[in-house]
Amino acid sequence: MSHTPRPRTVVSCTVLVIALGAGVVTACGSDGNPLAGRPYDASDRISFNGPDGDGRKADPDKPLEVVARDDDEPLTDVTAVDASGRYVAGELAADGSRWHSTEPLAADAHYTVRVSTEDADGAPGRRVLTFDTGKPSGKKRLSVELGPDQGTYGVGQPVTAKLSEPVKDPAQRAIVERGLKVDSTPSVPGAWYWVDDKELHYRPQEYWPAHATVRAHSNLDGIRIGDRLWGTTSKDVTLTIGDRVIAVTDASSHSLTFYKNDEVIKTIPVTTGKPGFETRNGVKVVLGKEQYVRMRSATVGIAEGSSESYDLPVYYATRLTWSGEYVHAAPWSVGSQGYANVSHGCTGMSTANAEWFFEHVRQGDVVKVVNSDGDTMEPFGNGFGDWNVDWPKWKTGSALITGRHKTQPDTSTLRPTAV
Repeated sequence: MSHTPRPRTVVSCTVLVIALGAGVVTACGSDGNPLAGRPYDASDRISFNGPDGDGRKADPDKPLEVVARDDDEPLTDVTAVDASGRYVAGELAADGSRWHSTEPLAADAHYTVRVSTEDADGAPGRRVLTFDTGKPSGKKRLSVELGPDQGTYGVGQPVTAKLSEPVKDPAQRAIVERGLKVDSTPSVPGAWYWVDDKELHYRPQEYWPAHATVRAHSNLDGIRIGDRLWGTTSKDVTLTIGDRVIAVTDASSHSLTFYKNDEVIKTIPVTTGKPGFETRNGVKVVLGKEQYVRMRSATVGIAEGSSESYDLPVYYATRLTWSGEYVHAAPWSVGSQGYANVSHGCTGMSTANAEWFFEHVRQGDVVKVVNSDGDTMEPFGNGFGDWNVDWPKWKTGSALITGRHKTQPDTSTLRPTAV
């Protein structure tokens, strides 16, 4: 974070090397060169808004500030670095009168500040300050619940991050997003998408590779996100991805084709939603499996006693949406399976086929519906329709897209102790 010093008196020297971080100046010239001697102690020439070796701790909620006491002895450079060697971004006034930090300090961290000054004759001065930050005085803590739970999932499973506090400001969102890390082996490109102020989803550009390992963790512990809002500890999540399982339901041919690792394993005759109850098109992700579900029309807005009402025991039900779309056993419609669409939106098949499907899919596997007259599966709110957002649009849901928002510097690499 070096800054260009103000113009100095010209000396008879062709090369000048200044090693500010080490506090050493090397110059060529005559004995009269003001830069030839050791830097003078500038302790009484500057003021600093933090504690200086007195045992007190600085409030990490407040920006760091260094001020030159004399207009004739301006600041020429200021660096602030934590114990791990990570620098704090800052701005130096054009006249050298003041420097202040422009990114959050970490809580419970140790900092060293090196200040360079220059007197009226051009001689350099130095002062080194050290201080510790304490716990933030704010009461709000931002915790992150990463999901899903640790386990094995299909290639379509997004990673989710649910925040304990809403984050609306774009710059604060950028701090949060930088602190949420998802790594996979093998590595694949991916991005976060802000679903709303309290939830993010992460997915790769394409489906996860089969048998990949996905690790999600938060680096926000001790990081200042906004005014009186600080990150705290969160539990890491490790997912194992299973085989590449994709089921394609063709509403026009009344069939479901089951692919495993890009090989056709089974084709099943099905029935999908009839006119007025068409099955949603698009990619859905298996949310869970229920061996038995009581399905009642009243739960989806169909009045009891009407011509479309139903109350049925359903077995081998694989859930695709929270509103009640399943792949399930429908023994009452076997005569239509493979020939006509007669359901109220679910994908029905024989009991034997539904049991087979139930046993061969897991949470996170992909079910794609094509050639239905229904709407496209919504991206969020009714399950995982994330894959119905194309990759260029998905990336615009990130707070870190270049040019979309003016973001804060990356503070997610700071790793202070717990607050």
